[in-house]
Amino acid sequence: MHILHVVGARPNFMKAAPVIAAFREYGVRQTLVHTGQHYDAFMSDIFFQQLGIPEPDFNLAVGAGSHAAQTAEIMSRFEPVVIAANPDLVVVYGDVNSTLSAALVCAKLRIPVGHVEAGLRSFDRDMPEEINRILTDQLADLLFTPSEDGDLNLLREGIDGQKIYRVGNVMIDTLVKLLPAAKRVTRADDVFESPYALVTLHRPSNVDDPATLDSVIRTLDTLSREIRIVFPVHPRTRKQLESLRGWTPGRNIQLIDPVGYLEFLALQLHAVLVVTDSGGIQEETTYLGVPCLTVRNNTERPVTTTIGTNVLVGQDRETLLSEARRVLSGRAKKGGIPPLWDGRAAHRIAQIALCAYVERVGVPFEVARAGR
Repeated sequence: MHILHVVGARPNFMKAAPVIAAFREYGVRQTLVHTGQHYDAFMSDIFFQQLGIPEPDFNLAVGAGSHAAQTAEIMSRFEPVVIAANPDLVVVYGDVNSTLSAALVCAKLRIPVGHVEAGLRSFDRDMPEEINRILTDQLADLLFTPSEDGDLNLLREGIDGQKIYRVGNVMIDTLVKLLPAAKRVTRADDVFESPYALVTLHRPSNVDDPATLDSVIRTLDTLSREIRIVFPVHPRTRKQLESLRGWTPGRNIQLIDPVGYLEFLALQLHAVLVVTDSGGIQEETTYLGVPCLTVRNNTERPVTTTIGTNVLVGQDRETLLSEARRVLSGRAKKGGIPPLWDGRAAHRIAQIALCAYVERVGVPFEVARAGR
């Protein structure tokens, strides 16, 4: 059996890493394709070493562009690669443009597709990621969901239940693997030396509109009178902050450069509270038991609010302040870890994919493991 993995951004690598490792245990032949959709300075040799994966076999070097231009370019560059590789299954991850582009190419070539993190829905089609999720799930042959809400979303959309497999969360697989190393992380500055709230903001809905960004930042100014704010600033956010007239960070707001995965995991571990608009951080804080306030009106990961530590606060400054004060007063929401978020999701994916291949091709399981 031959598996081809398609990734387009750093979070995709973090989802793919445990899946690649799980297939490796079965001796399955694998190819890794990076579309180059996003450039990330933190994807160094150390990044790949920490995740335990090789550098990509192919880098399509697509780069930035409009959604339409980027999607078309990925499809154009990916098609000859997948035709030459002729894999038995293409595995795509998450909801970036690379995910949908690869799924479209494979659907037209009749190459089976497995979608890891299937079924997530924000029900907000203003988010380009939502379009990518919906269409990829319609094209996929194997849909690997992280939680029950994903199963229900897919069934409502008419997906055949025989294609749906609830496996758990592969991002948690990576977190579980690297958590011991994150606990050993130290910093040369004083970040860990006193209590702090960790903040991340990068979504266009929060940072691209000056009025919205100004409101969020002024709220953080107020909160900083009660607890120190540590804010790793995303490049797009930094650019927007610099355009806010009359704002400079107060002495209790500590702006720091973006950090790698291990370092950021350590920042979450030590935080009293996390304020974010990131989907992955909602999941990580839920697993870690750290209170999380999400500056969005919706989430494609509702299990983090129903079971986990996450609270949606929208863009209302009073709600953000009141929920933050609830945490600081010791009345934080008590969360739990969702079912199957146990560090074994990738192993379940590998077993299901191998069994599906055996059933489709009609070869013994040992032959499927050995490849062709």
